[in-house]
Amino acid sequence: MNKELTNEEKRVILNKGTELPFSGKYYNFHERGTYVCKQCGTPLYFSEAKFDSGCGWPSFDEEISGAVRRLPDVDGRRTEIVCAKCGGHLGHVFTGEGFTPKDTRHCVNSISMDFVPEDKQEETEVAIFAGGCFWGVEHLMQQQPGILSIEVGYIGGSTENPTYREVCSHTTGHAEAVRIVFDPKKVSYTTLAKLFFEIHDPTQSDGQGPDLGDQYRSEIFYTTSRQKEIAEELIGQLQGKGCQVVTRVTPATVFWKAEDYHQNYYNKTGKAPYCHRYIPRF
Repeated sequence: MNKELTNEEKRVILNKGTELPFSGKYYNFHERGTYVCKQCGTPLYFSEAKFDSGCGWPSFDEEISGAVRRLPDVDGRRTEIVCAKCGGHLGHVFTGEGFTPKDTRHCVNSISMDFVPEDKQEETEVAIFAGGCFWGVEHLMQQQPGILSIEVGYIGGSTENPTYREVCSHTTGHAEAVRIVFDPKKVSYTTLAKLFFEIHDPTQSDGQGPDLGDQYRSEIFYTTSRQKEIAEELIGQLQGKGCQVVTRVTPATVFWKAEDYHQNYYNKTGKAPYCHRYIPRF
């Protein structure tokens, strides 16, 4: 449910206005925590991504994966950024300025955001699933309520900071995977793990549909001992139904975030998964 806005908040968030430079409460602000959408409360930026660009508005070089949508601005020159959930106006994004190694600047109106200090953030949990091309897994998993952020990347290999090209060469041992941060008060790990088994084929070894190779293997990388127990219990249930599950259950290692163009791929392109679909199994 969206928050009721003041007239000034409506001017910026709904009518795409801009607050005066150097006037926003978060411009010269350095606390640790998470910036969330003023209108709907969706997490948008972690404080680690904030930097001082001297422009007069809060600047971030990376959004929480899937939280921000880019649109051509009506002026025909700039790129507008809005909350991906509610469409509220945030500001504009610029590249090629060289402020940080990520070479990206999200210029955001303070009035479009609220801030949740690190010590007041709700307890979260991390889940990591690999089941074929990470585009499809991300697209179908991110629609589940209770997920705070989701990003695609590589895990389970031997090379540090692997690239997509290296992973596809079958020399690093990594799997394409999604890393999900979720609120266990709103969605359980069991629910997420069941959904994982229902959006890919857990009986296909080293591939999903036409995508073949060890990077497309079915694997759950658990981050707690309870996650391991749940994954094994669900596999046992499926095997009891005659499903020949080949999904591995492995302790999580370092998760390397994939290149930006892989993040939120299907939402950005408007395409649909070609090797993932929902099939009830439980």
